[in-house]
Amino acid sequence: MKILNIVGARPNFMKIAPIVEEMNKAPELEHLLVHTGQHYDEGMSDVFFRDLGIPVPNVHLGVGSGSHAEQTARIMVEFEKVCLKEKPDLVNVVGDVNSTMACTIVAAKLLVPVAHVEAGLRSFDRAMPEEINRLVTDALADLLFTTSRDADENLKREGVDAARIHFVGNVMIDTLLKHREKAAAADVMSRFGMKKGGFALVTLHRPSNVDDPEVLKGILEALQEVSRTIPVLFPMHPRTTKRIAEFGLSLDGITTAEPFGYLEFLCLTSNAGIVLTDSGGLQEETTILGIPCLTLRHNTERPVTITHGTNIMVGPDKKRILEAVRRVTNGDWHPAGPPEYWDGRAAQRIVEVIRRFRS
Repeated sequence: MKILNIVGARPNFMKIAPIVEEMNKAPELEHLLVHTGQHYDEGMSDVFFRDLGIPVPNVHLGVGSGSHAEQTARIMVEFEKVCLKEKPDLVNVVGDVNSTMACTIVAAKLLVPVAHVEAGLRSFDRAMPEEINRLVTDALADLLFTTSRDADENLKREGVDAARIHFVGNVMIDTLLKHREKAAAADVMSRFGMKKGGFALVTLHRPSNVDDPEVLKGILEALQEVSRTIPVLFPMHPRTTKRIAEFGLSLDGITTAEPFGYLEFLCLTSNAGIVLTDSGGLQEETTILGIPCLTLRHNTERPVTITHGTNIMVGPDKKRILEAVRRVTNGDWHPAGPPEYWDGRAAQRIVEVIRRFRS
């Protein structure tokens, strides 16, 4: 059975690593890694391959950046050539980036079955590009691997045959648990003068937060106020850096950094007193690490991180951010969890289903 595993952007790498490792144990599976190049610079891509021990991709499409339409179209054109040459029995996509949807559409039109890892997540907000990617991918996928029971229900509501849905747990957590000890040895805390439990870690990249000058200004003002109480460390996504410069906004009092590799960032997350983010994956990781997480969005496609984790939804509102930080620093927060099957064995379950598929 020949499988093409697809990665394109930074969040995909943590999800594909344990699956590739598990597939290596199954001699009947021939698998190739296809990197679309959606994230293509050293800081956003190459360092993750090194940190996670992912083999060099067999195929690199090198599509680079562009508008959603340009990027999706380029991926489709190049990936179709790969499919016609390799004739795969299954295309395995992860997450919800443009590469996920583009490769799914190509495979479906060529009548190649598709497996989607992290299926069924819904924010119910179609202003999010990722939501469109999720909906299209799940409508076309043959195997839908879910991280939580609510994702199963979302898919059933959309008319997906229950036989195609497989609740397997969260591959991101497989990666976290495997690398947690190694990450603890990373020399990153002292480099920035941070003490365990004594700093706030921030990530910010969503267009809804960084492309609107008023929204971004409010978030940065909240972070500056937080920095008067505890140090704030803000590794900045290239998009965010660009927008802050364009809008002429202040970062006074905030310690900024280039994006980190996986191990260094996991070390920082594990040691933070509080995390403020608009990332979906970080909501999941903080849930397992037991670190309070303030999500700077109005919705989440990962509600299990609220009901069974450490996530608090505050939106990009300055007043709500500061109020939640005060609550957390005063000890007034109540973590729960961990979610079912977030146990480090999700990839094992995924590969078991794939091995049975069409057998």
